[in-house]
Amino acid sequence: MENVSQIQSTIREKSTPSDILVVSRSFLPKEGGIGEYVYNRCTQDPERVIVLAAGCSGDKAFDAACDFPVYRWQIPRYWLRGFLGRILKQFWYMISSFVLAIKLYFRYHYRYIEWSHGYDFLSILLLSYILPINFFIYIHGNDIIYPLSNPLLHFLFQWTLTRASGIVCNSSRTKDLLKANFIIETPTYVIQPQVRAEKFDGLGNSRRVEDLRKIVRVGYNIPETATVILSVGKLVRQNGFDLVIENLTILLTHGIDVHYIICGRGPQEDELKYLTHRLRLDGRVHFVGAVSNKELASYYSACDIFTILNLLDAKKSTEKFNVSGLGTAYLEASYFGKPVIASKDADVIDAVNHEENGILVNPHSGNEVFQAFRKLCQDKNLREKFGRRGKELAKRKTPHRLLYQE
Repeated sequence: MENVSQIQSTIREKSTPSDILVVSRSFLPKEGGIGEYVYNRCTQDPERVIVLAAGCSGDKAFDAACDFPVYRWQIPRYWLRGFLGRILKQFWYMISSFVLAIKLYFRYHYRYIEWSHGYDFLSILLLSYILPINFFIYIHGNDIIYPLSNPLLHFLFQWTLTRASGIVCNSSRTKDLLKANFIIETPTYVIQPQVRAEKFDGLGNSRRVEDLRKIVRVGYNIPETATVILSVGKLVRQNGFDLVIENLTILLTHGIDVHYIICGRGPQEDELKYLTHRLRLDGRVHFVGAVSNKELASYYSACDIFTILNLLDAKKSTEKFNVSGLGTAYLEASYFGKPVIASKDADVIDAVNHEENGILVNPHSGNEVFQAFRKLCQDKNLREKFGRRGKELAKRKTPHRLLYQE
């Protein structure tokens, strides 16, 4: 990591100039959907990108190992508490990214900025008038909802979208939501997340997968013959974890030996645990809590079916998105060869093809949800067929350089 307060005027000699500044408030090693997405983008063109991001724990060692320069603005810790702290933090993000982007311009004379989220969009709007650059803005979901709350913010965000050279949406759902709330004449691209094998130490196609599967099952006293369903995400009502728990009782009455593993934390955790206890499923539903990427590989390996039953209507809802809006978890499950059960209206149309690598259901139809679980629980050959196709889909990558093709 290079300290932005000590930027030198000398530019390292390179055969290909660094001409793209990638700005993100979230970046590895801090785990998160957007940070992972942006890092993967940078690895596609390491010789061209310069990264400007918020600081986080462990960033110095991580940045030093990157194949591209990374600059950070630091966040004073005493600002992070309370409502006022959150407001100050947002202003700090905007001011820091704005000032440091200008400083970096005089070092690299970059030609493009990729603003990696819709947050802090006022900074890129001002930069587009001050610097002789073209910019692309990335949209993920929540960043659409924010400017809808205020007419002035809506106007300024619309202005920003109009001035952009291109808009990148992380999914078709996000693109539809954007077009439903703003007038879009700017070229718009869908570039979905990709799975980075290094995140799981390359375990997706390793013999160690079977060993990890056995370790998890033994740890939770799950028989090898049992079917394991897995969900990964924030424990909130919109992710439909309660629907899966309720279906476990029906599956068991049909003689299906099934267990459910939930990775994640959230405000609905106590409610879900109470539901599990009330339905007498304490030995069948396993709450793991938050897990690291390395641990997550073990749970993907151990499961037979992956599911998130998102309850939001993609076309009508303007509720706040969950991180699952990136579709990353579905792709990761496919990377490990696991079939997926997901909601028809959720943000999965780019990651899950119905009856190809999974089953899409109406989460509000109890019978439809149950039939999907029963079908996959009882048909191992179908699970393996979907899993093989899922692996193929998970390997697809859309190059970000298409933004620069004229």
